[in-house]
Amino acid sequence: MALWPRLHERREGPPWDSENAIREEVFGRERLEQHAESLARAQRVTDFPPRVIRLHDRLAENEKQLLSAHRILAKAVAEGHSVTPGAEWLINNSHVVEEQIRDVRKNLPLSYYEQLPKLGEGPLAGYPRIVGVAWAYIAHSDSRFDGEMLHAFVNAYQRVDVLKIGELWALPLTLRLVLVENLRRAARRIVTSREQRKEADNLADQIARNPDLTQAVLKTSSIVNPRNDLKSAFVVQLVHRLGDGTGDLGCAREWLRDRLTQLNLTSEDVVRQEHHSIAATNNSVRHIIRSMRVMPDVNWPDFFESVSSVDVAFNVNPSFSEMDFATRNAYRNEIERLARGAPVPEWEIAQCAVRMAEWLPKDAKTRDPGYFLLGNGGRALEAEISFRRRWRDMPAAITQKGGLPGYIASVIFLALAVIALPALALVGQNVPSGVLIVLVLAGFLPAFDLAVAVINQAIAFEIQPQIIPGLQLAQGVPVIGRTVVAVPA
Repeated sequence: MALWPRLHERREGPPWDSENAIREEVFGRERLEQHAESLARAQRVTDFPPRVIRLHDRLAENEKQLLSAHRILAKAVAEGHSVTPGAEWLINNSHVVEEQIRDVRKNLPLSYYEQLPKLGEGPLAGYPRIVGVAWAYIAHSDSRFDGEMLHAFVNAYQRVDVLKIGELWALPLTLRLVLVENLRRAARRIVTSREQRKEADNLADQIARNPDLTQAVLKTSSIVNPRNDLKSAFVVQLVHRLGDGTGDLGCAREWLRDRLTQLNLTSEDVVRQEHHSIAATNNSVRHIIRSMRVMPDVNWPDFFESVSSVDVAFNVNPSFSEMDFATRNAYRNEIERLARGAPVPEWEIAQCAVRMAEWLPKDAKTRDPGYFLLGNGGRALEAEISFRRRWRDMPAAITQKGGLPGYIASVIFLALAVIALPALALVGQNVPSGVLIVLVLAGFLPAFDLAVAVINQAIAFEIQPQIIPGLQLAQGVPVIGRTVVAVPA
């Protein structure tokens, strides 16, 4: 956050237009929860988001900028120059940053990113809503990760608007992505300050070596950059170099004083604000690196289940908590699939499955919501929530539900379609019927082989392996579940 206003305010644009740190007033827990609630009321999701720069493209750009900053700072250290504590953190922890970038790129594929709900308005319009949540948390915690604070923040947000399953799973990766963005800004700030100090040294050296050229040199100098931001590090270093000198140095001091007066500033103001900015940048870099080190050790599945509204709905049924994690996750995956084709939010679908299970007679199978999610009660649940299957999901559903007869029928149908195309073309050429029959019979076998290959590939691409529901058995196998397995030998 800038410590003084821009000289000419620019139109508010995408967040990437700014080089300011992602840093706002640091909130305590109660104030952070209040902010989460207000944020949830302000964020609006749209089905038609504007086109924006993809986060993956921005991540690649950030990686390039961080690598460049690391090289510049490492070279400065190698040459014996002193650097700020923030620069030392950057140099010594480049491997930590690179690991975070690789992790985000690997675990946040574009297909997953595209499915996340997008914001329709505000500075983050067009970006996933969860980016706005992560951005707000990072800004108001000064990039300091705290699992309990994040838990309170997310829960407070969901008191107003419930986040989807995919958004909650994407939160850890999104936090890392925003941390990388903030680190790039801090690195840019450190490198720019170093360049400005070097520029001030060059100006002071020119004045000292060639007093006669002082006026000419000062006419070509400026204390603002092309973006109309004050070059604060340049001013501070120039104040230090000029000191209380007289003569030509005094002329330069007068020039600097006049330029600052035009901006309603004094050199004391700039020095104080620059030192404050340097300290804030050093703290932010330290917090970012420490957060990057801590986050991989967090048990994110446990965090997810503690904030998921779908899990809250499922936990009404005591059997859900007894399932192993793979089974619970299979339930949630099915909820996500159903929510994509139903006018009902995910948590309501989970409540519906639990409610339908309670309505049925006491039975070990039908009293579990999994009967309606993974078992034979799926059609009943789909009807209850007015589920409509998307056209692109039809082939997979038919193949999966049809079993072996459906597989054979699909192969034969595709083979007949393949052989029918050239056969129809030959009919138009007045080919004798006997010859046509022979050609069709001769071509059916390769057409059948082609159909088998295509159907097998489609099955491998569309149909995911189905797990067998299992119990967690955290306390061991209960007495009622013990059995003997006899193995003939």
